[in-house]
Amino acid sequence: MKKWIMNPISMFLMGLLLGIVSRLLDIYTQNLGNIFSQMAIWILFGVLISIYSSSRKSAMINILPFCIGMLITYYLVAFAAKGVYSAAFIIGWTVFAFFSPILAYFTWMTKEKGVFPKIISIGIILVSFLSSMIMFDRIRFYDIIINGIMIYFLFVKKIER
Repeated sequence: MKKWIMNPISMFLMGLLLGIVSRLLDIYTQNLGNIFSQMAIWILFGVLISIYSSSRKSAMINILPFCIGMLITYYLVAFAAKGVYSAAFIIGWTVFAFFSPILAYFTWMTKEKGVFPKIISIGIILVSFLSSMIMFDRIRFYDIIINGIMIYFLFVKKIER
């Protein structure tokens, strides 16, 4: 079952689906749309994809199609709905997507033993909180919940490899 889910094709399809859902939530709901427009939720998805991948290489191979799929459908729906979006956000998210394999490589390592994996985990949580403060002006209640979930998966949850 895990191999069926954790492969590039499934990740691409999941990205396509989440891109549509995310943009529709932006259009039709205030609160859920805000959550899926922030970095924290996408960092959480990236963490989960990375740590549940079977190897560093598969983490890198799984995350890129997920991000690309999400971007494709998010902006296609935005365009079709004549929604508001900016070139700066498209460029920013695209750069993030193309760097995601490198980030997935290091994120996969967070479930290993030692100090370096813990430092990476702390860095992920810090980046998530800082992105909320810098890019989106403040930490919201749902950022705390999302980061709490990330803390659980990065520091507490045991992953069999």
